Amino acid sequence: MKIQRLYIPIIVALAMAVGLVLGSILNFPNNGSSMGLGMTSSSNKSKLNKLMDFIDNEYVDDVNTDSIVDLTVNSILEKLDPHSVYINKEEMEQVEQSMRGDFVGIGVNFYMYKDSVAVIKPVPGGPSDKAGIKAGDRILYADNYKLFGRKLPNDTLFSKLKGEEGSKLTLTVFRKSTKKQFKVNLTRDVVPIKSVDAAVMANTTTGYIKVNRFAETTGDEFHKALSDLKKQGATSIIIDLRDNGGGYLEKAVEIADEFLTKGQLIVKTKNKKGRVDETKASGEGIFETGKLFVMINENSASASEILAGAIQDNDRGTIVGRRSFGKGLVQREMPLGDGSAVRLTVARYYTPSGRSIQRSYANGGEEYYNDFQKRYESGELYAADSIKIADTLKFKTIKGRTVYGGGGIMPDVFVPLEGKHGDESLAQIMQSGIVSYFVFEQLDKDRIGFAGLNAVQITDKVITGDKYFHAFNKYLLSNGLVFKLDKYNARVKHYLAAEFCRQLLSEKAYYEMILKEDNMVKAVLAEKK
Repeated sequence: MKIQRLYIPIIVALAMAVGLVLGSILNFPNNGSSMGLGMTSSSNKSKLNKLMDFIDNEYVDDVNTDSIVDLTVNSILEKLDPHSVYINKEEMEQVEQSMRGDFVGIGVNFYMYKDSVAVIKPVPGGPSDKAGIKAGDRILYADNYKLFGRKLPNDTLFSKLKGEEGSKLTLTVFRKSTKKQFKVNLTRDVVPIKSVDAAVMANTTTGYIKVNRFAETTGDEFHKALSDLKKQGATSIIIDLRDNGGGYLEKAVEIADEFLTKGQLIVKTKNKKGRVDETKASGEGIFETGKLFVMINENSASASEILAGAIQDNDRGTIVGRRSFGKGLVQREMPLGDGSAVRLTVARYYTPSGRSIQRSYANGGEEYYNDFQKRYESGELYAADSIKIADTLKFKTIKGRTVYGGGGIMPDVFVPLEGKHGDESLAQIMQSGIVSYFVFEQLDKDRIGFAGLNAVQITDKVITGDKYFHAFNKYLLSNGLVFKLDKYNARVKHYLAAEFCRQLLSEKAYYEMILKEDNMVKAVLAEKK
């Protein structure tokens, strides 16, 4: 039943009331006595069930009690920790898809550009690629369903393009370069969602692997990437975990196992009952010798910190960057029977030296997640000596080096945010979606002019003169962004050229170019000498 707007305040008030009823369940006595878990708990659960029945059967207006329950569940979880969360049925499908590492669809990257679905490029080897769809094509109809000129919400659009594996779909396509409209018949298939964005050589002996999350396929993707780089002559490896918010703990363990020798401790977990589980390296890794660098920043969390902590505590490699997020809690997804689930904290994890790197969340979730602002204002993101660490939380690595717990992984080599204090917005803009939109529009005007060019030729075309630089400046202004780009002319052109390479060629081409101006990668290469 759809809830009318009128009832929303009522539902919120009722949810708060139910939350108060259940609050006593969450506030157990500090002495850990069983009374907090006995008759009081059963009584309060009974109260909740009765209240829901009263509202369902007696309340004067029709109310969606499912929504009350959703709000109540969220209210309860907020009292636990910032990482215990409720995932509703609609969100759950997206979460599962992302963590599974694939979906069934037609295999295109696209924008909703103006009033139509514009293809950035098809996924190589996917259904659309096999059917002959090209970058710049507009998809007008999915079977007989009109996709253009309707401002369709994303869920409706995706529902028309996704479907069952092996199901058929006829697309009506307009190709701007030839000004022709035609139909394409294709079969939906499994399309991978990569968790390893790139595996490229940063120089003749150094391989670089970018991991964006830890999903079901990450271990296999990483193993292949590492094998390929070794074949290309890599004797040193950079693992880029910047902005990687985590995922499956087991996949971080699999990657750590590639670099650690048999018996070395990777991670320890401790649950409510005090049970401690230790995970150790198998000795079957393919890069147990050779230099290793792990790059982290303030958005590297959870599984990323497990991997970085294992490498640091075993003195296996060098951690480069800025202090990580500080999440040392382990969650498990538990289905609630209606397609929704609760992601509940079930254990704490500890690095091999015994560190818990979980930040305090005593002041609530809002302050917890606003930690970046505090780090920025304190100057921590620009100077290592501004980092506040608890001297009492000292631990020792295998070789006796001092490391710290209680707030993230501290890097061995500090690298500040790019640019001077106050100039960080440039990097944010140049790595944002607005650059992708701009480049797509430029290609849409002159795709033929870039046809057949390699990375060197594309770069030369973009950076020679100021045509694209001035056009991008105007584009920012037209989108309400006032930013003085003149002093960053060369850097802006470099970012733009890299994005042209990504859309025209591949992710590999993009990273091969972007790494040349990456300050953290430069710090790694300098550290190697």
